[in-house]
Amino acid sequence: MIKRRPPEFAAWQKQTVEELKKQPERKELFSTSSAIPIERVYLPEEMDDKYVEKLGFPGQYPYTRGVRTTMYRGRFWTMRQYAGFGSAQETNKRFRYLLEQGQTGLSVAFDLPTQIGYDSDDPMALGEVGKVGVAIDSLADMEMLFEQISLDQVSTSMTINAPAAVLLAMYIAVAEKQGVPKEKIRGTIQNDILKEYIARGTYIFPPKPSMRLITDIFAYCTEHTPQFNTISISGYHIREAGATAVQELAFTLSNAMAYVDAALEARLPVDTFAPRLAFFFNGHNQFFEEIAKFRAARRMWAKIMREKYGAVNPKSMQLRFHTQVAGSTLTAQQPDNNIVRVALQALAAVLGGTQSLHTNAKDEALALPTEDSARIALRTQQIIAYETGAADTIDPLAGSFYLESLTDELEAKAQQYISLIERKGGAVAAVEQQYMQREIQRAAYEAQKRLEKEEEIVVGVNRFQLEEEAEPDLLQVDDRFVEQQLERLALIRKQRDNQLVQQSLTELKRAAVGSDNVMPHIIEAVKHYATIGEICNVLREVFGEY
Repeated sequence: MIKRRPPEFAAWQKQTVEELKKQPERKELFSTSSAIPIERVYLPEEMDDKYVEKLGFPGQYPYTRGVRTTMYRGRFWTMRQYAGFGSAQETNKRFRYLLEQGQTGLSVAFDLPTQIGYDSDDPMALGEVGKVGVAIDSLADMEMLFEQISLDQVSTSMTINAPAAVLLAMYIAVAEKQGVPKEKIRGTIQNDILKEYIARGTYIFPPKPSMRLITDIFAYCTEHTPQFNTISISGYHIREAGATAVQELAFTLSNAMAYVDAALEARLPVDTFAPRLAFFFNGHNQFFEEIAKFRAARRMWAKIMREKYGAVNPKSMQLRFHTQVAGSTLTAQQPDNNIVRVALQALAAVLGGTQSLHTNAKDEALALPTEDSARIALRTQQIIAYETGAADTIDPLAGSFYLESLTDELEAKAQQYISLIERKGGAVAAVEQQYMQREIQRAAYEAQKRLEKEEEIVVGVNRFQLEEEAEPDLLQVDDRFVEQQLERLALIRKQRDNQLVQQSLTELKRAAVGSDNVMPHIIEAVKHYATIGEICNVLREVFGEY
């Protein structure tokens, strides 16, 4: 037993001094309402090697206690509300409203045709334009989406996967039109195609060409957009499909290793692309299990990157993640109850050390959120940040016998899954064998049986129901915008230089058939107002569909 502070403690103190030079803490003195001072981090009086190995110090390997040395004492997590519906113009109004209300980052929801690479006038898009997100057909829509929003002032997350390269290209082009160099744009594209095959379904191309597109993005962004996260490896949708916390953790990290493997096969050095990998987790109902899951994820990823891939850059080992609270736990019955669920899920994400957070609105089990419900969802984060004191010390639940035991158990059980997936040939092979899909389906079935037997209680659904419920006010999206969207798309095709469009698409096809990076060619096509459908159809012709 070490009765003094180990050498790692001195290193952390030195690192903290350097961090404070760049990012001073929010207050000179943190204290409770009873004037009790709050320390930056709390440590056991005696620390043995096991403590250093499993917990360590904030901002230091294995990052169990957080990826930054001062965490939220320096600055809060990014409050990034997910929004998008109807036209780019309508969504732009919602973005500007949320920014005025104190949101600190944007998160774009795209409609289903955009997510699977169809233009709004494609027969496949009929009835789906603008329904579950914003319709984006060309650069003209993207320009409208970010009108009066300076892309050097906000970071933007885009939930887009199969056509991620196209939407990223549009974002880069909008920034350049605003006079913002691509080197300065900040944000994330989801770009996680493996979880689409596993849990969500908005894929276009087969797995191998999809992985090629992802590594092309890695290579391009490493050189040209160093502040932009090239992928958000998502456990969120895996959990929404019915996975357990252990499965979410294991399958997400297995997918992440597949992306690292693909990048290494493309001869990208690990420490050039790994610092821009980001993650996206679900914030579910089991309060302590969720906190433990986030802590276990950081520790596991740090070990994987150092021990399996030989990463040297500390940023390559730091698991940085966004959290969205669990949409699958929202109930149509007694929707006001969802405010409480969301608050507890969000608090767990903060206590678990998330880097950014989306809080769902109370009415999202019924419709797209109204402005009022979106504001309450944002206020939930602001109350946690400014009123609870939860962000005033780092990793406040560390050392709890229960929490540390849960963290260890989650890590051990997730590692069993990861080892099994590796024996199957890795995540891509496991997806092709339908292994993860079957495991999620089994877990979802078991969870449903527990609800039906009332072994698990959902307030307002299988207990404490109301005989009659008031009809809530819901957002109504005017479908007339679809006509306007189609008219605008037709006008773009008429006014653009179609010869340049065709030339750029021909060059894109040549690159896709060969081995050139496709990103510069997609950017060129986008700048000439080629549509998402036209670009994806070129890639469909080369790669085929899954």
